[in-house]
Amino acid sequence: MAAVAATVQVQSLGTVCVQGSSSRLLGGKPLCLAPLPSTATRGVSLVVRAGSGLPSPTKDSNRALIFASKQSLSYLDGSLPGDYGFDPLGLSDPDGAGGFIDPSWLSYAELINGRYAMLGAAGAIAPEILGKLGLIPQETALPWFKTGVIPPAGTYDYWADPFTLFVFEIALMGFAEHRRAQDYYKPGSMGKQYFLGFEKFLGGSGNPAYPGGPIFNPLGFGKNESELKDLKIKEVKNGRLAMLAILGYFVQAIFTGVGPFQNLLDHLADPVHNNVLTNFKFPY
Repeated sequence: MAAVAATVQVQSLGTVCVQGSSSRLLGGKPLCLAPLPSTATRGVSLVVRAGSGLPSPTKDSNRALIFASKQSLSYLDGSLPGDYGFDPLGLSDPDGAGGFIDPSWLSYAELINGRYAMLGAAGAIAPEILGKLGLIPQETALPWFKTGVIPPAGTYDYWADPFTLFVFEIALMGFAEHRRAQDYYKPGSMGKQYFLGFEKFLGGSGNPAYPGGPIFNPLGFGKNESELKDLKIKEVKNGRLAMLAILGYFVQAIFTGVGPFQNLLDHLADPVHNNVLTNFKFPY
């Protein structure tokens, strides 16, 4: 929302009236303000501007921009970690296409999903790598998509069948997500709600995105504001990369039928016949 100009005219000694240049400012009608001091001079004019109340787009004028637009820069001012003005769909615009979603929730959700993706990307490829190196038994060095319920269902003999494990995981994640949502809507509430004696460690900093404390920051990273800002940027960049990696894992599994590490080995062995163009086929 752009700033709106208005003309202030001293109509008479001690009385000031404002006439908006846009009908949105004052409904097209002059507004008379409180009397001026007796030292005011009749006939003096000045211009004031009504701001939109949104952050200034020049807060970090030196930051790199990626496909930024005049609209996106009106609300993306560089205060968020990893903010490059990129918002082609206007999802973070509080007055635009994304107005039905809280922009702070979008930022928070991206960070949380990025953290999950970093864990998932490492966890999905680790058994395959460790198996190739001979550090774990071959029966446990399975591609990630052969260990769960994604068709075809995994064949590894856990303590329960893959479908039972899937339901169990859904229940655990649902509980964790419920508590995370509680902390988002009421920051610090987890430190007041009984949780087997761990509640005193779950109150955090009051910022649900960066709770800190002995559980979520046991090594005490980010001891000063500059270091913390740098770590936040690195985290969101790696989180975005991990989300793309997870998408790549899914696509590779569908078209090649092998794990991501084996895809890499095949490509390095014969890049001409093993690449993104030659792998557009279904192995099943």
